Amino acid sequence: MSDFKRYFQLGDVFRYFIRVFKKPDPNDPSSFNLRMMHGINRISIVMFLFCVVVMIIRACTR
Repeated sequence: MSDFKRYFQLGDVFRYFIRVFKKPDPNDPSSFNLRMMHGINRISIVMFLFCVVVMIIRACTR
């Protein structure tokens, strides 16, 4: 049962979502490639959340 609960723990995922949308820490190493990767991740997360909202609305209106 503990493996089942551990499989569905999403704390790390939500922590990453919050970290991606926070203002960058000036002490963290930064490069052009890293900034572009985080920018693409932000776009992907926003598109994913938008699609989840659309799917929920479509499921509720049927």
